[in-house]
Amino acid sequence: MIERAPAKVNLCLYLGPTRADGRHDLVTVFDSVTLFDELEMTEAAVDEVICEGVAGPNLVADAVAGLRAAGWEAPPLRVVIRKRIPVAAGMGGGSADAAAMLRAAARFAPVDAATVAGIGAQLGSDVPSQLHPGTSLGTGAGEIVTSLGQLEPYGLVVLPQPFPLATRDVYREADRLGLARSGDDLGQFAADLTRRLPDRLVNDLEPAALSLAPQIADALVRAREAGADDAIVCGSGPTVIGVFRGTDGGRRAQRAVADLQEGFSAAPVRAGVGNSAPND
Repeated sequence: MIERAPAKVNLCLYLGPTRADGRHDLVTVFDSVTLFDELEMTEAAVDEVICEGVAGPNLVADAVAGLRAAGWEAPPLRVVIRKRIPVAAGMGGGSADAAAMLRAAARFAPVDAATVAGIGAQLGSDVPSQLHPGTSLGTGAGEIVTSLGQLEPYGLVVLPQPFPLATRDVYREADRLGLARSGDDLGQFAADLTRRLPDRLVNDLEPAALSLAPQIADALVRAREAGADDAIVCGSGPTVIGVFRGTDGGRRAQRAVADLQEGFSAAPVRAGVGNSAPND
């Protein structure tokens, strides 16, 4: 069985104060896009997760372990992850993979939605928003998810960087720069974003990402020069997305890829559209 794991983009991200648990309050709009990993799951002798080219701990393995600890009685599974989402890039690839595993779990053995949601919340603040891919408002530390209606049509280009940025380092730099907004501001942004996206997309973590990796600015400039209506750092970075608004946005984004790829040696530039379902 194959389950797709769509990447997420943060079309807006407003940063709030640090909480008692060390995380930050925030308000963000997540959207799923047509750039995805694939998980192929087959029965095996023991549980095994394989992700070629990606070393270290894997959230899919943690998701399987969480399911087993909750009494999930599926047969042992071999899970092969085919990566297309850039790694450590601010697009939630690892969280998307874990969410895809949790979505697929009930096809192998019964597991209730509350258990799946609880495991997702334990795995990280990005996982809950990706259990049901689509457009959603994230509050709290991102783990409180409210589904939003479909956004206006848009296309996007994804400009990866040849280096990762650790999320914790970006948040630490945001604290050093004093980028956090007040709780009252966050409440107003949350109310506004349930109605529509602002005319200009905002990511409060972008100055911190640029402070740690100034070369990201070149990708922002190039996306705008290629015709993007908005260009922002995606999540904690370092990936940049250019957003092309309107019904022709997908076509404009696709045309921009060739111009952007020329001379951009970091990694392949890709086009996509928003409002993606997992297995479209």
